[in-house]
Amino acid sequence: MKFRLPLTPEAEQELARERDAAHFHDECGVFGIHGHDEAAHITYLGLYALQHRGQESCGIVASSGREHLAHRAMGLVADTFGEKALSRLGGRHAVGHVRYSTSGESHLRNAQPICANTDGGPVSIAHNGNIVNAVAIRRELEGRGAIFSSTSDSEVLLHLLARSRENTMEDRFIDAISRVKGAFSLALLTDDAMIGARDPSGFRPLSLGRLDGAWVLASETCALDLIGATFERDVEPGEVVVIRRGRLRSLRPLSRSASRHFCIFEYMYFARPDSNLMGQNVYAYRKELGRVLAREQSVTADMVVPVLDSGNAAALGYAEESGIPYDTALIRNHYVRRTFIEPAQSIRNFGVKVKHNAIRSFLAGKRVILIDDSIVRGTTLIKIVAMLRAAGVREVHIRISSPPSTGSCYYGVDTPNKEELIAYRHTVDEIRDMMGADSLAYLSLEGLRRLADQELKSGICDGCFSGVYPVPVNVEEDRPQLSLFRAVEDEPDSE
Repeated sequence: MKFRLPLTPEAEQELARERDAAHFHDECGVFGIHGHDEAAHITYLGLYALQHRGQESCGIVASSGREHLAHRAMGLVADTFGEKALSRLGGRHAVGHVRYSTSGESHLRNAQPICANTDGGPVSIAHNGNIVNAVAIRRELEGRGAIFSSTSDSEVLLHLLARSRENTMEDRFIDAISRVKGAFSLALLTDDAMIGARDPSGFRPLSLGRLDGAWVLASETCALDLIGATFERDVEPGEVVVIRRGRLRSLRPLSRSASRHFCIFEYMYFARPDSNLMGQNVYAYRKELGRVLAREQSVTADMVVPVLDSGNAAALGYAEESGIPYDTALIRNHYVRRTFIEPAQSIRNFGVKVKHNAIRSFLAGKRVILIDDSIVRGTTLIKIVAMLRAAGVREVHIRISSPPSTGSCYYGVDTPNKEELIAYRHTVDEIRDMMGADSLAYLSLEGLRRLADQELKSGICDGCFSGVYPVPVNVEEDRPQLSLFRAVEDEPDSE
């Protein structure tokens, strides 16, 4: 029998909307260090560098062995961790996490790393990605008596690990990840080791570095740069690395897929430009996308203008290839959060208004090529084009350094349901008219794939553009069933 608290009609409608819209995955960054005297402080810096990967909550778990000490809170890293909080996180080992949820569950209970005491000792896990069979596994575990404390798919891993019948913690971890499907880059802290892993397809990044003899795991190399660590290599798809007593052991327990399926959206938007993914610099790759776009979709104009900051590199590549001058004629307020990952549509609309401003005297009477990396809902560009028109721009030609976004991501990047994607519901001509632009053109899917073949020498996942998903996803089956019981949680005061 299920007991439900009485809800208002408004609350029932909110829950229904969440069930319909939820993708049940997180957009995240992970960091871990093993064997450093200032583990918590180093992890704080690592998370600071990875803040772009999640702005909703953050957390650090530190350990000297048998005891794990955790601090998790809603908000940004710099606002959450003061010297007082970090001083309480003693120990030479730590894992950290920054999170942005996409399931509508913006609560402290979903903040990571997730911790548990098991019969094999304490464990803490930080996860980036999306487990596409999490709902099915969760239902199975709940049917066997498991009690979940969050609505995050990451907690499934912890339950599988705790219930495994394997003897060692690393074997339990391998047993757990062998049962899940989808995207995962993980950092696990045990009583004597740190374990990192990537899914067999390699959807999400995970880098390995060294700092003063300590081993470091990070979602992106920009975090290694900030702390002064040396980049060693990427954790390979399907690989598990076990770090214990200063030594690293590599295991290949998962059957590797026929080809990699690295998320191309990491290169196009999500990763920081100064990071290197799979040996390729993100900024350089975005410039090449702009070059390809210029060859495919040329137009006569007076200047190439980027939508800051997402369109910077592609606009430079377009300008260099086309010979049309590049100008930063839009000024961005850098104290406004990235609009794409704001949870509420009302905030997203407001963010566009305060984020950009046009240099009117410079733009008046000009023909402008406006470059951005993608169009998701279209909210931002509609308002920017209106801003350019108000500044006296004679022509606006929008060029997008990706194909039309027509599908959701099920592997760990925040994208809306496809019904909310403007390119799913409208033709290019219709979108052009909605934008108020003189022309609109996208990078072709063929051009995107051709550049990936040339530069990355590896397979990619472009499901959000092509509708082809490397790991099958049963959308209806894997929708989360959110609880009708809502707990009220106190959030720690920032220091």
